Amino acid sequence: MIKDKVVIITGASSGIGEASAKSLAAKGAKVVLGARREDKLQQLTAEIEKAGGKAVYQTLDVTKQAENDAIVKLAKDTFGGVDVIFLNAGIMPNSPLSALKTDDWHEMVDVNIKGVLNGVAAVLPTFIEQKSGHVIATSSVAGLKAYPDGAVYGGTKWFVRDFMEVLRMESGLEGTNIRTTTIYPAAINTELLNTISNQQTADTMTGLYAKYGISPDRIANIVDFAIDQPDDTTVNEFTVGPTGQPW
Repeated sequence: MIKDKVVIITGASSGIGEASAKSLAAKGAKVVLGARREDKLQQLTAEIEKAGGKAVYQTLDVTKQAENDAIVKLAKDTFGGVDVIFLNAGIMPNSPLSALKTDDWHEMVDVNIKGVLNGVAAVLPTFIEQKSGHVIATSSVAGLKAYPDGAVYGGTKWFVRDFMEVLRMESGLEGTNIRTTTIYPAAINTELLNTISNQQTADTMTGLYAKYGISPDRIANIVDFAIDQPDDTTVNEFTVGPTGQPW
């Protein structure tokens, strides 16, 4: 059941996060939106409320533990609890390793890895106490196979894959009933391409997405499906992409 579930979404201001927020709210979920761009969050929240949905937002830098803790508190204070956290914030400043864009490497680790750790650390005490909860994370097909120019990005997404699998296993062993869902998108038309700082890589990826890319609504459908399963059922992994893309 999606109706009345309280869902925190990181990276909610555009792309997959925005599409998921709209879809879940339309189905009766109470969405708690976090991202760095307050103007986008305000606009999205107003749009959801105008359509009859329930939403609240907070500016969120996932690299800061205190801000992750605060959005969990916001969910509890506003809607009385937390049922789901969708760890969707991510960046993809890909480049060849030989370009030595070390600042980009560290930023990817901070957002794509530490952002997931911080979100889980913020919500896990609540999920353990209530012996229920659902953690959803956006990985990538780059978290399943290697791609040139994507060594560090892919590494962060492989981390998400392993981390989420261990979270699922430990929850089963500990009897905390925490569901996990990892999503591995291929070419989905979002603002992720805007984070690529290497021009040659950006040109290549832009061409690929222009040829194959599909709407982030397609991933929102998957998020809806995963949440809508009975509480005793975990749908653990989805690899999702354009039918015509040989990823």
